[in-house]
Amino acid sequence: YAHSSLALPALHAQIAKNNSVKWEIVSATINENVGMIVDEIYRHQPDIIAATTWLFNHEQLLHITARLKALLPNSCFILGGPEFLGNNEDFLHKNPFIDCVFRGEGEEAFPQWLSCWNQPEKWNSIPGLCYMNPQKQYIDNGIARVLNFSRLVPPENSSFFNWSKPFVQLETTRGCFNTCAFCVSGGEKPVRTLSLEATRKRLDVIHQHGIKNVRVLDRTFNYNNKRAKELLNLFREYPDICFHLEIHPALLSDELKQELATLPKRLLHLEAGIQSLRENVLEQSRRIGKLSDALAGLNLCSLENMETHADLIAGLPLYHLSEIFDDVRTLAEYGAGEIQLESLKLLPGTEMKRRADELGIQYSPLPPYEVLQTREISVDELQTAHYLSRLLDGFYNTPTWRSITRILILENPHFIHELLDHLVQTDVIDTPLSLEKRGLILYDFCKNHYPDYLTQ
Repeated sequence: YAHSSLALPALHAQIAKNNSVKWEIVSATINENVGMIVDEIYRHQPDIIAATTWLFNHEQLLHITARLKALLPNSCFILGGPEFLGNNEDFLHKNPFIDCVFRGEGEEAFPQWLSCWNQPEKWNSIPGLCYMNPQKQYIDNGIARVLNFSRLVPPENSSFFNWSKPFVQLETTRGCFNTCAFCVSGGEKPVRTLSLEATRKRLDVIHQHGIKNVRVLDRTFNYNNKRAKELLNLFREYPDICFHLEIHPALLSDELKQELATLPKRLLHLEAGIQSLRENVLEQSRRIGKLSDALAGLNLCSLENMETHADLIAGLPLYHLSEIFDDVRTLAEYGAGEIQLESLKLLPGTEMKRRADELGIQYSPLPPYEVLQTREISVDELQTAHYLSRLLDGFYNTPTWRSITRILILENPHFIHELLDHLVQTDVIDTPLSLEKRGLILYDFCKNHYPDYLTQ
């Protein structure tokens, strides 16, 4: 909704000059009618149907491709994307209408596959390709890694790059130095970067298109403080763009903190990767960086020239519900602009999914693979964490009600529990509410429980 996948323009840009392949795009949201999408694709009568499979479009894609295979039995179906970073044998057995799936980074290997797409006997030489051979044996060609990241043709060069969305994504780094067991980037090595000059050229193109928000895809922007400083200086050259960055607060150098404090207002929007404020939880999750350093880095939240969002993940091993409540309060003390509380999802290809039994994690086998229970948090408590997330989104994360909600959290240790109970008992916790309605609920609640705050 807010931005387009880079997959299609990234692949197309590498072979746009190859006139022997004609590309068409069919795009939809997950809420659109499956029959209409099938009809639109069928009208093109394609030889190849390719799609990127994510956590949240996986199920719809299977409904679409199953129907298309019945209509177009001679078409070749190939899927890629993060859903195939794990073992793909079961998927191919269960979904025989998919001819092959692709694991890893496609820009170099996908053109190789296109040159022999209708000669399956040659597929065993394509890095990252997984498929069933004519004898129904599973063939797995490992993972494809782009070795020459900086030499790729930028996706902005493709005619399929979508300039109509509020956000544009800019990948300045590929791979991640961190080893988080719950993240698909945890095993992405080596880290490859784009030069400053190449980044500037791409930003010039983005700027010329009048884009006002750029999401910088760099798993840990401040892993290399020198490079981070150079990029911040580059961003200063585009004062009318807001850059959205992910930072690791535990790795912030004093020099970089000072640099951030001097940036123009609204140039940056920071996402601070916290996950948990418990040392044992972070260690179990194999996240690099000391908790004490992360807390020191969270002083960024008090900077008035930018907004810093912080995230927590319910369902991580060793993480208790009471600790989640305490961590929300701590982040409010630091003045986090938003507190995002998500439930852990055990994604394909992650260490945590491989070690789920050992770690005592029970999770849904179907997308989005959400954790259902751990040794430390029960089914009921995870539901409470979901409700807490809804409360934060409705009140704390809404600029209109943020200030009063924060004051109530900080000055009253039981406020957040009591408001949560009230929202659940009145059956509005999972109901979409207007801004005004939320204000009225908060006012009525305070009238009965915290009358001293009514004028605020």
